[in-house]
Amino acid sequence: MTHKHVIGIDLGATNIRGAVVNDKDLSEIISRRIKRKGTEEQVLEDVYSLIDVLMDKNIKAIGIGVPSVVDVKKGIVYDVIHIPSWKEVHLKELLEARYRLPVFINNDANCFALGEHYFGKGKGVTDMIGLTIGTGLGAGIIINNHLYAGRNCGAGEFGMVDYLKKNYEYYASGSFFHNVYGLSGEQVFKKAKKGDEEALKLYAELGKHLGNAIKMIMYTYDTELIILGGSVALAYDFFEKAMWERIKTFEFPKSIGNLKIETSALANSGILGAAALYYDAE
Repeated sequence: MTHKHVIGIDLGATNIRGAVVNDKDLSEIISRRIKRKGTEEQVLEDVYSLIDVLMDKNIKAIGIGVPSVVDVKKGIVYDVIHIPSWKEVHLKELLEARYRLPVFINNDANCFALGEHYFGKGKGVTDMIGLTIGTGLGAGIIINNHLYAGRNCGAGEFGMVDYLKKNYEYYASGSFFHNVYGLSGEQVFKKAKKGDEEALKLYAELGKHLGNAIKMIMYTYDTELIILGGSVALAYDFFEKAMWERIKTFEFPKSIGNLKIETSALANSGILGAAALYYDAE
């Protein structure tokens, strides 16, 4: 596969970041704040202004990751998180009309998984899952070297599966500390780094819930690799043991013996994964 120059865009809650991706090389990353409380058109102008700076004659396509549900075929984004005016934006149609290039759009968790598959620890792995653990719990699924997003781009929403009194996201994400104990995840992390016993116990509890989530994922997909990303993955050392203790209660030991769990070491996976939407479609 010959990688071509592709613009990768990572649209976040407060910033939009982008670069030109050629193989694993990135141009200078451009980052700008977005008018997240602005009108649909104002936010679109923020997107256009960033792409305009990155555009040149060598660009073959544009890929965009967004924190929302996406109609992948039509490139329509719905109910973008933290951008109230973006209820239904026909982004692919608008960008293709403006730039006369193919445009690929998907949600940010799927882009994370693709970034890891093409450029990170998932390179060369046929089947894998990228699990993003931050404020929420999301995932992207790679099957037979391609992203599986489902009919409505909803595949991998493991966090929404019922669990205990709520769902997995409530207990197995960075929101766990606040949801269950009314504590700041950032403060718990700082205390854990200092060896605070209570903070470490909380991370062990988080690890137990995450281990149960991974068991559910394994019963569903029996994948060979799970890569953890997101802010909570930075605390992996604090919950790894408890997580694996739960995973090892899986009914099929052979499957767990073959499972690898890694933490992401890939910088700018959102941008790389957005560009990889083009590679995945080839």
